[in-house]
Amino acid sequence: MLDYAVKLTRTPQTMTRDDVEALRTAGFSDAAISHIAQVTALFNYYNRIADGLGIEPEPDW
Repeated sequence: MLDYAVKLTRTPQTMTRDDVEALRTAGFSDAAISHIAQVTALFNYYNRIADGLGIEPEPDW
């Protein structure tokens, strides 16, 4: 799952059906695979918005 998320983040243009099949082989359902892709994409979106607007991360408490 983490390899899939990293690949989707770093090189999304290289994703293939084999990436999805690897998750199925590992035991993930189609619904879980959809959630993995959606959460990965959402965090990438949020990070790009924050980076694009120059938003500084919250300080650690």
